[in-house]
Amino acid sequence: MKLSLAIATTLASGLILNAAAQVPAAPAPAEASAPSSVPAAPAGPAKIAVVAFQVAVAQTNEGQRNFADLQKKYDPKRQQLKALNDDVDSLTKQLQTQGDKLSDSEKASRAKTIDDKKKQLQRQAEDAQNDMQQEMQELYNGLASKVYDVLASYAQQHGYTLVLDVAQQQTPVLYATESTNITKAVIDAYNVKSGVPAPPAPPAGAAPAPKAPGVH
Repeated sequence: MKLSLAIATTLASGLILNAAAQVPAAPAPAEASAPSSVPAAPAGPAKIAVVAFQVAVAQTNEGQRNFADLQKKYDPKRQQLKALNDDVDSLTKQLQTQGDKLSDSEKASRAKTIDDKKKQLQRQAEDAQNDMQQEMQELYNGLASKVYDVLASYAQQHGYTLVLDVAQQQTPVLYATESTNITKAVIDAYNVKSGVPAPPAPPAGAAPAPKAPGVH
């Protein structure tokens, strides 16, 4: 029951952007080269930047729009799971409060009904989460490749010789100054290129979208 409730809660939360930020980014191809119109960085001292790549992808206007659309798509399923979960809770409470007044056969029958509904809830929640995760992965991968192109172009234009992804769990970065964080700059550059307008402001009380470390 704990597992099914946890899955149902995950779906009901609607924090699509948080989930998106946890999807592993596809490694950038090592042989990727700069567009012909962008001059290569001049030889000299290394110029290093950091970026929270996964969060940058999720926080582009296009990413916010796409993941919001995905969330809306699964709203009916979340409502269905919530209704089924509420039904299980209601039946469980009834059995607990009325158990001493019921015959053994009636208690067994109600207990079986509750158990069947719990299994149904778990199956449906797991199926829904798997479907949503698969669609989210496809959305993320398609967008990440386009954001990477903008990142590579931005880094070359500004003379960066190395960009480290601080969103990775095993990042080697222990410390970086605010001036080296190009996450917001990459987001802004991609928004200009894509032409996708910013999403409308969330209603009061809605959970804010996650922010990249050091991005204000």
